[in-house]
Amino acid sequence: MEATSTRQGERLSRILIVDDHPATREGLAMRIKPQPDLVVCGEAVDVEDALAKAESTHPDLAVIDICLKSGNGLELIKRLKLRGDPVRMLAWSMHDETLYAERALHAGAQGYVDKSQSTDTIVDAIRSVLDGNLYLSGRLANRLLRQSVHGTCPEDRSSVNSLSDRELEVLRYMGEGLSTREVSVRMNVTSKTVDTYRSRIKDKLDLRSGIDLMRFAVQWVLNGG
Repeated sequence: MEATSTRQGERLSRILIVDDHPATREGLAMRIKPQPDLVVCGEAVDVEDALAKAESTHPDLAVIDICLKSGNGLELIKRLKLRGDPVRMLAWSMHDETLYAERALHAGAQGYVDKSQSTDTIVDAIRSVLDGNLYLSGRLANRLLRQSVHGTCPEDRSSVNSLSDRELEVLRYMGEGLSTREVSVRMNVTSKTVDTYRSRIKDKLDLRSGIDLMRFAVQWVLNGG
């Protein structure tokens, strides 16, 4: 891989931005552009696009949104790790870190940052992960420390936390109003598989009917889940 260099001959770290919102990608790219040690080598909108861009641009780090146009960031992180890609991965999201951060770390990411943080914080997170560190908010780091010392935290026992990554993805799509067929297309699975996930979610959340499940999903999304 040919290194990208600064005017002084120092190597620039190559950053791939994976997000399905053009304005968000552009905003982060503009924040990275003036950095003397970083360069944006590509942008992607979904899992397949990101896999192709990672293959062709050889990024040092990928900033990956959890919710994408097709598939999701957790799936992408797992697939990059599975194929042995050396790229480091920083997950970022507007959603609750108590629900997604640990999932991202378990999938293979080296950090998690909230999109509501300042762009300075996001750039700091990128550099921290590039330096070989894990990047977590103080709140999350403290929570994980308490969990390692005292066992499962109370919030980990919530019903939604009991869902698998794929079940959580289905719940989100339901809350966003997608039909079973639309969910199956987004997740690249059959409608029957989506129905199976829905049934499992209903059981885990102790909901009596599909209508109850839909109401729960919509309310959960509206509450920023």
